[in-house]
Amino acid sequence: MPWFVKIERGIIEKAAFDRHVPDHVTYVKSLIADGHQARTGYWAERGGGMLIFEAANLAAAQAIVQADPLIAHGCVEYELHEWCIVVE
Repeated sequence: MPWFVKIERGIIEKAAFDRHVPDHVTYVKSLIADGHQARTGYWAERGGGMLIFEAANLAAAQAIVQADPLIAHGCVEYELHEWCIVVE
């Protein structure tokens, strides 16, 4: 399966953002359980974060991103890119 990367930047107040983080973590764990090899984290030096995961195609990746609670609740703006691995 291809890999995809969602690069995001928070667009709401941190306190409001933080209320949705537990649901985001639960969602990522469900992606892992479903075989998407998902990993999520944030940029220590600049704010914002990233979700990396496998999906069957771009349409499936877009559906995965749209279902993320951080997107569904308007917490972040994001870019979605297919990531082509060169070395494994």
